[in-house]
Amino acid sequence: MLYLKNIIEIGFGAGIFVNAFLFVPQIIQLLRVKDAKELSLFTFSGFCLIQVFVILHGFINQDYLLVVGYSVSLVMCGLVTGLIIFYRLQKKRKMAKSVKTRSRKLRSRKL
Repeated sequence: MLYLKNIIEIGFGAGIFVNAFLFVPQIIQLLRVKDAKELSLFTFSGFCLIQVFVILHGFINQDYLLVVGYSVSLVMCGLVTGLIIFYRLQKKRKMAKSVKTRSRKLRSRKL
């Protein structure tokens, strides 16, 4: 039984850190395509909120492996969330600039 417990503990510890690095492909994809239209800001914000509560739970229960693992996960997920916000704001700015430019062209044609 002790052997099984050790295997579960090792799997749990490894799983915490694997969980954190599962966000890396998403970060790479976002940086490569520079567009977040396919991603849900609500979902990734929810992931971040859950991770904050898991970190707090780890502190309360003095489970520092959980705290460290989910802190790394929060950083990675937070980076995805930040990139989603950044690229969406960047897209809105480009669209606003495009509308402004078209408006100026139309006004200059009328004159």
